[in-house]
Amino acid sequence: MTPKKKANSFEPFHAGYVALIGRPNAGKSTLLNRLVGEKIAAVSNKPQTTRFKILGIVTRPEGQIVLVDTPGVHKPGYELNRRMMAAVHDALLSVDLVCLIRDASAATGNGDRFVLDLVKQSEKPALLLLNKTDKLKDKSKLLTLIEWYRAEHDWQATIPVSALNGDQIEALLAEMVDHLPESEPLFAEDELTDQPIRALAAEIVREKILETTGEEIPYVTAVVTEQWEEVREDFTRIHCVIFVERESQKKIVIGHGAQRLKQIGMRARREIEKLLGHRSHLQLFVKVEADWRERDHLLNEMGIK
Repeated sequence: MTPKKKANSFEPFHAGYVALIGRPNAGKSTLLNRLVGEKIAAVSNKPQTTRFKILGIVTRPEGQIVLVDTPGVHKPGYELNRRMMAAVHDALLSVDLVCLIRDASAATGNGDRFVLDLVKQSEKPALLLLNKTDKLKDKSKLLTLIEWYRAEHDWQATIPVSALNGDQIEALLAEMVDHLPESEPLFAEDELTDQPIRALAAEIVREKILETTGEEIPYVTAVVTEQWEEVREDFTRIHCVIFVERESQKKIVIGHGAQRLKQIGMRARREIEKLLGHRSHLQLFVKVEADWRERDHLLNEMGIK
Protein backbone atom coordinates (compact mmCIF):
# COMPACT_ATOMS: atom_id res chain seq x y z
CA MET A 1 0.00 0.00 0.00
CA THR A 2 1.33 3.42 -0.96
CA PRO A 3 1.15 5.86 1.95
CA LYS A 4 -0.68 9.14 1.45
CA LYS A 5 0.78 12.47 2.43
CA LYS A 6 -1.17 14.07 5.28
CA ALA A 7 -0.38 17.20 7.30
CA ASN A 8 3.22 17.42 6.06
CA SER A 9 3.95 13.77 6.94
CA PHE A 10 3.36 10.38 5.40
CA GLU A 11 0.62 8.43 7.09
CA PRO A 12 -1.18 5.28 6.01
CA PHE A 13 -4.44 5.51 4.09
CA HIS A 14 -7.54 4.13 5.81
CA ALA A 15 -10.63 2.72 4.12
CA GLY A 16 -13.63 0.68 5.19
CA TYR A 17 -17.35 0.31 5.62
CA VAL A 18 -19.40 2.22 8.21
CA ALA A 19 -23.00 1.27 9.01
CA LEU A 20 -25.50 3.99 9.91
CA ILE A 21 -28.20 2.41 12.04
CA GLY A 22 -31.01 3.79 14.17
CA ARG A 23 -34.73 4.04 14.59
CA PRO A 24 -36.97 5.42 11.83
CA ASN A 25 -36.67 9.21 11.62
CA ALA A 26 -33.35 9.33 13.47
CA GLY A 27 -31.93 11.26 10.50
CA LYS A 28 -29.74 8.58 8.90
CA SER A 29 -30.42 9.53 5.28
CA THR A 30 -30.07 13.25 5.99
CA LEU A 31 -26.71 12.50 7.61
CA LEU A 32 -25.65 10.31 4.67
CA ASN A 33 -26.42 13.09 2.20
CA ARG A 34 -24.60 15.63 4.37
CA LEU A 35 -21.48 13.46 4.69
CA VAL A 36 -21.33 12.62 0.98
CA GLY A 37 -22.07 16.20 -0.05
CA GLU A 38 -24.71 15.15 -2.57
CA LYS A 39 -28.29 13.97 -2.28
CA ILE A 40 -28.20 10.22 -2.88
CA ALA A 41 -30.89 9.06 -0.42
CA ALA A 42 -34.57 9.98 -0.18
CA VAL A 43 -35.39 12.07 2.87
CA SER A 44 -38.73 12.72 4.55
CA ASN A 45 -40.28 12.97 7.98
CA LYS A 46 -42.25 9.77 7.32
CA PRO A 47 -40.95 6.53 8.89
CA GLN A 48 -39.47 3.77 6.70
CA THR A 49 -38.37 6.14 3.94
CA THR A 50 -35.18 4.11 3.39
CA ARG A 51 -36.04 0.59 2.20
CA PHE A 52 -32.70 -0.90 1.18
CA LYS A 53 -29.02 -0.43 1.82
CA ILE A 54 -27.52 2.56 0.06
CA LEU A 55 -23.78 3.11 -0.09
CA GLY A 56 -22.42 6.62 0.16
CA ILE A 57 -18.71 7.09 -0.57
CA VAL A 58 -16.60 9.85 0.99
CA THR A 59 -12.99 10.09 -0.22
CA ARG A 60 -10.57 12.34 1.64
CA PRO A 61 -6.77 12.69 1.53
CA GLU A 62 -6.44 10.52 4.63
CA GLY A 63 -9.01 7.84 3.86
CA GLN A 64 -12.15 6.58 2.19
CA ILE A 65 -15.37 6.05 4.15
CA VAL A 66 -18.01 3.78 2.59
CA LEU A 67 -21.22 4.65 4.43
CA VAL A 68 -23.96 2.04 4.54
CA ASP A 69 -27.34 3.71 5.05
CA THR A 70 -29.83 1.15 6.40
CA PRO A 71 -33.61 1.12 6.87
CA GLY A 72 -34.88 2.31 10.22
CA VAL A 73 -35.00 -0.47 12.81
CA HIS A 74 -38.63 -1.53 13.29
CA LYS A 75 -40.80 -4.58 13.87
CA PRO A 76 -41.19 -6.40 10.52
CA GLY A 77 -44.66 -7.22 9.23
CA TYR A 78 -44.81 -7.57 5.46
CA GLU A 79 -42.14 -9.32 3.37
CA LEU A 80 -40.98 -5.80 2.47
CA ASN A 81 -40.29 -5.05 6.14
CA ARG A 82 -38.58 -8.40 6.71
CA ARG A 83 -36.23 -7.63 3.84
CA MET A 84 -35.61 -4.17 5.27
CA MET A 85 -34.60 -5.63 8.64
CA ALA A 86 -32.47 -8.27 6.92
CA ALA A 87 -30.58 -5.38 5.29
CA VAL A 88 -29.86 -3.97 8.77
CA HIS A 89 -28.54 -7.29 10.10
CA ASP A 90 -26.46 -7.85 6.97
CA ALA A 91 -24.90 -4.41 7.28
CA LEU A 92 -23.92 -5.03 10.90
CA LEU A 93 -22.14 -8.24 9.91
CA SER A 94 -20.16 -6.78 7.03
CA VAL A 95 -18.88 -3.39 8.22
CA ASP A 96 -15.76 -2.24 10.04
CA LEU A 97 -17.48 0.40 12.17
CA VAL A 98 -21.04 0.97 13.39
CA CYS A 99 -22.61 4.39 13.99
CA LEU A 100 -25.71 4.37 16.17
CA ILE A 101 -27.70 7.46 15.25
CA ARG A 102 -30.10 8.65 17.92
CA ASP A 103 -32.60 11.51 17.72
CA ALA A 104 -31.44 13.50 20.76
CA SER A 105 -34.66 15.53 20.82
CA ALA A 106 -36.92 12.46 21.31
CA ALA A 107 -37.69 10.56 24.50
CA THR A 108 -36.00 7.19 25.01
CA GLY A 109 -38.24 4.23 24.25
CA ASN A 110 -38.14 0.47 23.75
CA GLY A 111 -37.07 0.97 20.14
CA ASP A 112 -33.92 2.79 21.26
CA ARG A 113 -33.04 -0.05 23.61
CA PHE A 114 -33.57 -2.56 20.79
CA VAL A 115 -31.22 -0.66 18.45
CA LEU A 116 -28.65 -0.45 21.25
CA ASP A 117 -28.87 -4.22 21.73
CA LEU A 118 -28.25 -4.74 17.99
CA VAL A 119 -25.08 -2.65 18.24
CA LYS A 120 -23.91 -4.60 21.29
CA GLN A 121 -24.59 -7.95 19.61
CA SER A 122 -22.61 -6.92 16.53
CA GLU A 123 -19.46 -6.68 18.67
CA LYS A 124 -18.13 -4.08 16.24
CA PRO A 125 -16.40 -0.82 17.22
CA ALA A 126 -19.14 1.80 17.50
CA LEU A 127 -19.64 5.54 17.53
CA LEU A 128 -22.65 7.13 19.24
CA LEU A 129 -24.08 10.00 17.19
CA LEU A 130 -26.65 12.13 18.97
CA ASN A 131 -28.42 13.84 16.08
CA LYS A 132 -30.83 16.77 15.81
CA THR A 133 -29.00 18.87 18.40
CA ASP A 134 -30.45 21.88 16.57
CA LYS A 135 -33.83 20.94 18.07
CA LEU A 136 -32.58 20.86 21.66
CA LYS A 137 -33.52 23.91 23.71
CA ASP A 138 -32.27 22.41 26.96
CA LYS A 139 -28.69 21.20 26.37
CA SER A 140 -28.63 19.47 29.79
CA LYS A 141 -30.80 16.75 28.25
CA LEU A 142 -27.90 15.94 25.95
CA LEU A 143 -25.60 15.31 28.92
CA THR A 144 -28.19 13.03 30.52
CA LEU A 145 -28.49 11.07 27.28
CA ILE A 146 -24.71 10.75 26.93
CA GLU A 147 -24.40 9.45 30.49
CA TRP A 148 -27.14 6.85 29.89
CA TYR A 149 -25.56 5.52 26.70
CA ARG A 150 -22.06 5.48 28.16
CA ALA A 151 -23.30 3.37 31.06
CA GLU A 152 -24.77 0.90 28.56
CA HIS A 153 -21.88 0.43 26.13
CA ASP A 154 -18.20 1.16 25.50
CA TRP A 155 -18.24 3.66 22.61
CA GLN A 156 -15.18 4.64 20.59
CA ALA A 157 -16.51 8.20 20.71
CA THR A 158 -19.71 10.13 21.36
CA ILE A 159 -20.43 12.98 18.97
CA PRO A 160 -23.44 15.33 19.12
CA VAL A 161 -24.29 16.36 15.54
CA SER A 162 -26.87 18.17 13.47
CA ALA A 163 -27.18 16.49 10.09
CA LEU A 164 -29.55 19.28 9.06
CA ASN A 165 -27.19 22.16 9.87
CA GLY A 166 -23.88 20.34 9.37
CA ASP A 167 -22.70 20.83 12.96
CA GLN A 168 -19.74 18.59 13.93
CA ILE A 169 -19.66 16.88 10.52
CA GLU A 170 -15.92 17.43 10.01
CA ALA A 171 -15.17 16.03 13.46
CA LEU A 172 -17.35 13.01 12.69
CA LEU A 173 -15.59 12.29 9.38
CA ALA A 174 -12.19 12.48 11.06
CA GLU A 175 -13.36 10.12 13.80
CA MET A 176 -14.67 7.64 11.25
CA VAL A 177 -11.39 7.56 9.31
CA ASP A 178 -9.41 7.03 12.51
CA HIS A 179 -11.38 3.87 13.28
CA LEU A 180 -11.10 2.27 9.84
CA PRO A 181 -8.37 -0.22 8.90
CA GLU A 182 -5.35 0.64 6.79
CA SER A 183 -6.35 -0.13 3.22
CA GLU A 184 -6.22 0.92 -0.39
CA PRO A 185 -9.35 2.82 -1.56
CA LEU A 186 -12.30 0.49 -2.12
CA PHE A 187 -13.91 2.68 -4.81
CA ALA A 188 -12.74 5.17 -7.39
CA GLU A 189 -12.13 8.66 -6.02
CA ASP A 190 -14.99 10.22 -8.02
CA GLU A 191 -17.64 7.65 -7.02
CA LEU A 192 -20.30 8.86 -4.57
CA THR A 193 -22.70 5.89 -4.39
CA ASP A 194 -23.33 2.35 -5.61
CA GLN A 195 -26.83 3.28 -6.77
CA PRO A 196 -27.46 3.53 -10.54
CA ILE A 197 -28.89 6.82 -11.78
CA ARG A 198 -32.20 5.09 -12.61
CA ALA A 199 -32.60 4.05 -8.97
CA LEU A 200 -31.76 7.54 -7.73
CA ALA A 201 -34.43 9.01 -10.01
CA ALA A 202 -37.04 6.55 -8.69
CA GLU A 203 -36.15 7.45 -5.11
CA ILE A 204 -36.49 11.15 -5.88
CA VAL A 205 -40.01 10.51 -7.21
CA ARG A 206 -40.88 8.50 -4.09
CA GLU A 207 -39.57 11.27 -1.87
CA LYS A 208 -41.88 13.77 -3.59
CA ILE A 209 -44.82 11.40 -3.07
CA LEU A 210 -44.00 11.33 0.65
CA GLU A 211 -43.90 15.13 0.71
CA THR A 212 -47.26 15.63 -0.98
CA THR A 213 -49.49 12.83 0.36
CA GLY A 214 -51.01 11.94 3.72
CA GLU A 215 -50.09 9.41 6.37
CA GLU A 216 -51.46 6.27 4.68
CA ILE A 217 -49.80 6.55 1.29
CA PRO A 218 -46.05 6.38 2.17
CA TYR A 219 -46.26 2.74 3.26
CA VAL A 220 -48.11 1.49 0.18
CA THR A 221 -46.19 3.20 -2.62
CA ALA A 222 -43.09 2.17 -4.50
CA VAL A 223 -41.46 3.60 -7.61
CA VAL A 224 -39.61 1.82 -10.42
CA THR A 225 -37.88 3.48 -13.38
CA GLU A 226 -39.13 1.44 -16.35
CA GLN A 227 -37.63 3.44 -19.22
CA TRP A 228 -34.54 5.63 -19.46
CA GLU A 229 -33.73 7.11 -22.83
CA GLU A 230 -30.80 9.41 -23.52
CA VAL A 231 -32.47 11.32 -26.36
CA ARG A 232 -29.54 13.71 -26.67
CA GLU A 233 -26.44 14.48 -24.66
CA ASP A 234 -28.39 17.26 -22.95
CA PHE A 235 -31.85 15.65 -22.72
CA THR A 236 -33.15 12.46 -21.04
CA ARG A 237 -36.62 10.92 -21.23
CA ILE A 238 -37.66 9.02 -18.10
CA HIS A 239 -40.73 6.88 -17.40
CA CYS A 240 -41.42 5.88 -13.79
CA VAL A 241 -44.20 3.64 -12.48
CA ILE A 242 -45.71 4.34 -9.07
CA PHE A 243 -47.10 1.19 -7.43
CA VAL A 244 -50.00 1.34 -4.98
CA GLU A 245 -52.17 -1.44 -3.53
CA ARG A 246 -55.72 -0.15 -4.07
CA GLU A 247 -57.69 2.01 -6.49
CA SER A 248 -58.49 4.44 -3.67
CA GLN A 249 -54.77 4.99 -3.14
CA LYS A 250 -54.27 5.56 -6.85
CA LYS A 251 -56.86 8.34 -6.72
CA ILE A 252 -55.04 9.96 -3.80
CA VAL A 253 -51.68 9.95 -5.62
CA ILE A 254 -53.19 11.30 -8.83
CA GLY A 255 -55.38 13.90 -7.08
CA HIS A 256 -58.25 15.96 -8.45
CA GLY A 257 -57.71 16.67 -12.12
CA ALA A 258 -54.31 14.89 -11.83
CA GLN A 259 -52.99 17.97 -9.99
CA ARG A 260 -51.15 16.06 -7.27
CA LEU A 261 -49.41 13.78 -9.78
CA LYS A 262 -48.37 16.84 -11.79
CA GLN A 263 -46.99 18.45 -8.64
CA ILE A 264 -45.04 15.29 -7.76
CA GLY A 265 -43.66 15.12 -11.30
CA MET A 266 -42.69 18.79 -11.41
CA ARG A 267 -40.83 18.64 -8.08
CA ALA A 268 -39.11 15.38 -8.96
CA ARG A 269 -38.08 16.57 -12.42
CA ARG A 270 -36.39 19.67 -11.01
CA GLU A 271 -34.30 17.55 -8.65
CA ILE A 272 -33.50 14.92 -11.26
CA GLU A 273 -32.28 17.66 -13.61
CA LYS A 274 -29.94 18.93 -10.89
CA LEU A 275 -28.60 15.39 -10.57
CA LEU A 276 -28.15 14.96 -14.33
CA GLY A 277 -26.94 18.46 -15.06
CA HIS A 278 -29.32 18.82 -18.00
CA ARG A 279 -32.99 18.89 -19.01
CA SER A 280 -35.29 15.88 -18.80
CA HIS A 281 -38.84 14.79 -19.49
CA LEU A 282 -40.38 12.81 -16.64
CA GLN A 283 -43.52 10.75 -17.24
CA LEU A 284 -45.27 9.19 -14.24
CA PHE A 285 -47.77 6.32 -14.30
CA VAL A 286 -49.72 4.96 -11.33
CA LYS A 287 -50.36 1.23 -11.25
CA VAL A 288 -52.41 -0.84 -8.78
CA GLU A 289 -50.65 -4.03 -7.63
CA ALA A 290 -52.49 -5.63 -4.73
CA ASP A 291 -50.20 -6.78 -1.90
CA TRP A 292 -47.00 -5.77 -3.71
CA ARG A 293 -45.25 -5.64 -0.33
CA GLU A 294 -45.56 -9.44 -0.15
CA ARG A 295 -44.66 -10.23 -3.78
CA ASP A 296 -41.09 -11.39 -4.26
CA HIS A 297 -40.71 -10.58 -7.96
CA LEU A 298 -41.86 -6.97 -7.50
CA LEU A 299 -39.61 -6.46 -4.47
CA ASN A 300 -36.71 -7.86 -6.49
CA GLU A 301 -37.50 -5.49 -9.34
CA MET A 302 -37.47 -2.59 -6.90
CA GLY A 303 -34.03 -3.59 -5.65
CA ILE A 304 -35.31 -4.57 -2.20
CA LYS A 305 -33.52 -7.90 -1.74
